[in-house]
Amino acid sequence: MGHKSRLRRTISKWANAEEDYAREMRATYVGGGHVAIGDAPDRELVELRGTVRSILVRPRGGVPALEAELYDGSGVVTILWLGRRRIAGVDPGRSLTVRGRIGVHDGARIMYNPRYELMP
Repeated sequence: MGHKSRLRRTISKWANAEEDYAREMRATYVGGGHVAIGDAPDRELVELRGTVRSILVRPRGGVPALEAELYDGSGVVTILWLGRRRIAGVDPGRSLTVRGRIGVHDGARIMYNPRYELMP
């Protein structure tokens, strides 16, 4: 029984740390004219801010495509730049502002070829 309670404490500590991190991310990136990723409407022009969590080069239809996962504490959107293998400065851990329209493909929210700015 003591083992389970220790496991539960560990899981609870981890869950609280995740929630604290998400709350900190929302405080940093949401507001001031920027919509939360989790609240951003599909197919409307939006400006989002967040941190790049991962980058992947994945060909689409024989064309290279740079895929980045953008997170702001409220949700995730996949940013996809077609015809690109690399964009200088767009790396995991980097903060970005992106402008574009979100679409849904196979259940995933994707923004194709958005305008972007690297945040300091």
